Amino acid sequence: MRSAQPLHWNFIHRQLTTTRQQSLIFILCVALSIVTLVGLNSLGASINQTLLSDARELMAADLMIDSRYALAEATSDAISDLEARGLAEATLITSLFTVARSTQEDASLFSELKIVEEAYPFYGVVELGSGRALHDVLRPGTIIVEPLLLDRLGLQIGDQLRLGEATLRIGDTLLSEPDRPINFFAFGPHILVSPADLPSLKLIVPGSRVDYRTLLKVPNEANLAAIAEELKAVADPDLEEIETFRSRESGLQRFFDNLLFFLSMVAIFTLLLAGIGIQSALVAFLRERDNTIAILRTVGATGRFVTRHFAWIVAILGIIGTLIGLAGGVALQRLFPWLLAGFLPPDVALTLSPRVVVESLALGITVVAIFTFLPLDRLKELRPSFILRKETSSASRGVAFFATLALLILIFAGLVFLQFSSFKRTLYFVLGVLGLVLIIAGITEAILFLLRRQKIHSLPLRQALRGLFRPRNATRAVVITLASALAVVFTIYLAEQNLDNAFVRSYPEDSPNVFFIDIQPQQLDDFNAFIEDEVEGEIRYFPVVRGQIVSINGEPIDREKERERRGENLARQFSLTYRDELLDDEAILIGDTLFDPAIEGVQVSILDDLLDLRDFAIGDRISYRIQGIPMDATISSIRTRTDESIRPFFNFVFRTVDLQAAPQTIFTAVTIPEEAIASLQNRVVATFPNISVIDGTEAVAAFADVVRRLSQVIRFLTIFSIAAGLLIIVSSVYATRFARIQEAVYFKVLGAEGRFVLRVFALENFILGLFSAVVALLLAQVATWLVTRWVFDISYTPFILASIIMLIGTVLLVMTIGLLASIPILQQRPIRFLREQSQE
Repeated sequence: MRSAQPLHWNFIHRQLTTTRQQSLIFILCVALSIVTLVGLNSLGASINQTLLSDARELMAADLMIDSRYALAEATSDAISDLEARGLAEATLITSLFTVARSTQEDASLFSELKIVEEAYPFYGVVELGSGRALHDVLRPGTIIVEPLLLDRLGLQIGDQLRLGEATLRIGDTLLSEPDRPINFFAFGPHILVSPADLPSLKLIVPGSRVDYRTLLKVPNEANLAAIAEELKAVADPDLEEIETFRSRESGLQRFFDNLLFFLSMVAIFTLLLAGIGIQSALVAFLRERDNTIAILRTVGATGRFVTRHFAWIVAILGIIGTLIGLAGGVALQRLFPWLLAGFLPPDVALTLSPRVVVESLALGITVVAIFTFLPLDRLKELRPSFILRKETSSASRGVAFFATLALLILIFAGLVFLQFSSFKRTLYFVLGVLGLVLIIAGITEAILFLLRRQKIHSLPLRQALRGLFRPRNATRAVVITLASALAVVFTIYLAEQNLDNAFVRSYPEDSPNVFFIDIQPQQLDDFNAFIEDEVEGEIRYFPVVRGQIVSINGEPIDREKERERRGENLARQFSLTYRDELLDDEAILIGDTLFDPAIEGVQVSILDDLLDLRDFAIGDRISYRIQGIPMDATISSIRTRTDESIRPFFNFVFRTVDLQAAPQTIFTAVTIPEEAIASLQNRVVATFPNISVIDGTEAVAAFADVVRRLSQVIRFLTIFSIAAGLLIIVSSVYATRFARIQEAVYFKVLGAEGRFVLRVFALENFILGLFSAVVALLLAQVATWLVTRWVFDISYTPFILASIIMLIGTVLLVMTIGLLASIPILQQRPIRFLREQSQE
């Protein structure tokens, strides 16, 4: 058996040091392939560790019962029994919204009241501005407010604040609460109130929106599961939700799960593009060594010997790139507190765990192995005869090539699965990425096919087009990579601009901008007389009845499964209403009329948005629980909205005769001159303390700010994807270095000036940049149209000027990078090149 030839380390060292530019490009591509994943994995691990260790604090208890109503008698008795047996200690948190009013001037602010008892919180600390203990300050007649309220109302500690019908003194500022869920679209600051002051506020009336959270502390954790089951056995599952600190997923956890999932998709996408860059850079590196490899084969070196040595070279470069990527990931993690300012938990400790380091190193090795296999495998195709010529045709793509490609896709899908831990998500992401790449590849082939057949009279332009088709030129890889990355960046920007245009800049003048909620039926006439002179247009009032779906066609709602949905679900409480006619922005989608006289009993019309959750049909029976009272209704029609205006809409509309007797509040949305909103809000709340007034313009501005901040993070991460495309441009220049030098020399020998050669290379990069940008922009416009129309349900604007600016910016960037990489070629002297060729 023939023994393997030993490694020649001097040869390996010489190859690494004589092609430094290509080696550097390869290293950077490897680093790019893992830097975002390392940073995001480290961030995710740090956040999850923080949330896991603080699970009790995020609930401020061992167990919580959440309800929109006061606890049922059976549940309350069960809790009292647990306390009597010494198995648990309970405390109640009551939350509701109101408008806080300054007593010093005509100023008010929509706020959330949180009434907490003496035992709150069981775990964690409520941090106050003074540093004092919560219940040393929170006494009858004294409240604690967030600093935002002081800033907005121009108040100080010690000043008076009007809440409902009571006037209370501000005793301190609220800096943090252990159990506050993350909610970036909150309408106002928190105010902590003593339970003794709740009756004097006179804010809780029938139909008011109140959240009751009963917290339990279980001294012996071994009893926790049994106590939870005991309470679930007596609680009303439709009205009372019971969770332990182990089973409950906090709002904070859900937010970061969603955010990190989305950012991981961007990171995996960057890994794929960087992988293409790794392959292209290695092709450029090996292209520079073609002569060396041919000579080795001529003097008797086997293909295995050559492949083994260059595999070691690739391994060394890959390890260096992986270490740089690891360091870059750590640096990126340090930037996240700045990028995610206002989003991260205040006590999160960003650390790099050994597990993340090991996984990152394994990932770097795997990525390098995946994307370098084909270039290394093709080394055996290089014959000694190559020494007689300087360019070769591309390797053939037979069954082995496509089999290898399929294997690489499977391995890539495995990497994605390890990141997402979900087969469904992995399948969607891989198919989506492959679909995007295939679409861009198809468009690229079509355009290149047309360009080959164009008859160009301008000599510089004709030579530039020919340059796109040089042997081993990475035109396709450059366009696919750059266009894919840019399509993502352009789509994010255009979607953000459409959202901003729909909700902020182009807020329709006739759309409601002030919302009044919790109007009591007996207040309606007085309230209407109070505001009618201030409102522009007709005032439409909507009765609101709170209810839940219990079952559909006799099949109970699976509440656990429904809550696993992202977004809307059938397990939540719905706002029901009643009327006997369609609104101006509604139409019947299925059915003849809103309500059918032929149907006996209670009827309900549903909105077509609910069809995304279940295949509802006319005649289906829906069982509701309306404030504890069961009611069955038959679907009489399915409505759709005909206008995208920001107007009230309801998923379920009943006949007046069927629902008007239920406990209810009244809601209205009106249009008021912006300069008059603050004054009217103050006067309404002073006259009707229980009515909450929401300034829609402030809510929209807060939404726009969150969208901008999140898109800023995503755009930052896509920079790495664009960098991968730019590195491929540089590697493409080096891969065709000989052909480019040869062209430049021949041009000069034939009398062309340096400016002509520069113009040819500039036009080539111009075409490449324009090609990539146009493809990316077309895909981004299509994607943005789909997102705006089918996800956000808003009008679509192409933003032509911004699109042109992005296109020009891309072209200039590609031209700059391409020309900078070509400078050594442009400086090549003809006499030196010709002398070298004559000596070979």
